[in-house]
Amino acid sequence: MMVDIADKQSKTAALPEAEPAERRALPRWLITFASITGMLIFWEIFGRQINPVFGSYPSAIAVAFWDLLVSGQLWSALYDSLRPFLLGYGLAIVIGVPLGLLIGGFRTAEAALGIYVTAGYAMPLVALVPLLILWLGLGFTVKVAVVFLMALFPICINTWLGVVAVPKTLIEVGKSFVAPDLVILRRIVLPATLPYIMAGVRLAVGRAVVAMVIAEFFTTISGLGAVIINSANNFDTATMFVPIIILMLMAVGLNSLIGFVERTVAPWQAEIAGRERE
Repeated sequence: MMVDIADKQSKTAALPEAEPAERRALPRWLITFASITGMLIFWEIFGRQINPVFGSYPSAIAVAFWDLLVSGQLWSALYDSLRPFLLGYGLAIVIGVPLGLLIGGFRTAEAALGIYVTAGYAMPLVALVPLLILWLGLGFTVKVAVVFLMALFPICINTWLGVVAVPKTLIEVGKSFVAPDLVILRRIVLPATLPYIMAGVRLAVGRAVVAMVIAEFFTTISGLGAVIINSANNFDTATMFVPIIILMLMAVGLNSLIGFVERTVAPWQAEIAGRERE
């Protein structure tokens, strides 16, 4: 009898302890929603306590947004701003990615062009706006040029660094199968560089938005920049915040869109990094 009891006790001790059930993590969207809601409530309460000339609050901004929307001024300003933005940003991607692949993939190109790309990224491009105005005038073309120059260098540099970071063993595998350089670039280098390219495209979004507003301030005052300047001159702070918030939402939306494109064309990257999208 004692032997049976000891046997049962030893079997019980040998059984693994029940692991506590893992607590389910909160979805990302819920955390973001709670954060934004809390910020808006705090802003509404605090914003009502200050002079309207020096600040505003969400409900007043919403009223100003509706007024601009109904009058049609917002749609016109948004259209005027998006045209140079989309063209300049698109040209920066189309030119910046191949240029980065060229500089990163060939030692001669890196020695000849790398110094200009690095210098262009570090240079305060706002200082070139007056010169660009002399060359291109005050219209649509100069705005495209400002957006293009501000967005080009982050894309180019990130692509360049991505090519340099490709493991040498992967390239050697391609060469061992006697693959031409173009095939190695398309099948090995480009997929491995894709996360760096998308990171550069994301960084360029913020710079392109800033460039768009700078161009509208320094050239013909139009678009969302004109709404900001005119409302600031009239001490209408609530209306001034409307285009600012729209620009912020536009940058966030484009950033999310780029992230979606990255997950679509390179789904393996999230698995390699161990990230899970909720």
